[in-house]
Amino acid sequence: MRKSLLAVSTVAALGAPMITSAQQAATSPYTFTGNVSLASEYLYRGIAQTRGKPAIQGGFDFGHSSGFYLGTWGSNISWISDSVPGSSASMEWDVYGGYKGTFAKDFGYDVGALTYIYPGTGFGSFDPNTTEIYGALSWKWLTAKYSYSVTKLFGWVNPTTNEDSKGSGYFDLTGNYDVGSGFTLVGHIGYQDVRHYGDASYTDWKLGVNKDLGFGTLGLFYSDTNANADCGGVASQNPYCINNYDLGKGRVLVTFGKTL
Repeated sequence: MRKSLLAVSTVAALGAPMITSAQQAATSPYTFTGNVSLASEYLYRGIAQTRGKPAIQGGFDFGHSSGFYLGTWGSNISWISDSVPGSSASMEWDVYGGYKGTFAKDFGYDVGALTYIYPGTGFGSFDPNTTEIYGALSWKWLTAKYSYSVTKLFGWVNPTTNEDSKGSGYFDLTGNYDVGSGFTLVGHIGYQDVRHYGDASYTDWKLGVNKDLGFGTLGLFYSDTNANADCGGVASQNPYCINNYDLGKGRVLVTFGKTL
């Protein structure tokens, strides 16, 4: 569920002869990117992962000029221990890799795979670990992406039929429009299809702004979904209600990110 807020590259010459820093930056095909961020809450595809509490997140990315890349990202979470009695899992760890490039004018593409890992104990038969493959097309400031789960999606199983959610898909349309003076408008809409479990499928959207402060980037957003429902009802009829907390309700999100 990675959400890298920033991407700034630093270069390392691997096995290169002794050259100046300027020459190194100009000639090395390798890049190394790091980021760290604080968020008032961790939302993933519009769904709360930390039950209204703050999150600290960060990651690293390694890239090559050919277009290949590898990366990792992590965040604190609480949704597993909140929903699975007796479990202990406080971290999400993502590992991903892929290939990206450009074509024609102002167009780009990105294909890859991403695995979400949840270290912990007491899960029983519940297995939240998930792998997705994805493909994205971009034009200037607009990106369309589709992610497809090749495993069960975060452990989802239809409670009535016991059919699992392998083959679920998420469509994401996101725009990041630079309006100048360090401000970037951000708009997003997505649809999560949970295979064999229609009650868990939903649409989410987000609207907000990022401001480059020089020493970091501040973000202010409003996020909402149609997954929210009356938490006073039967829990099995509202899969996004955990202990009377609505994971999909609308909320304001504040973030601060800095490159390393």
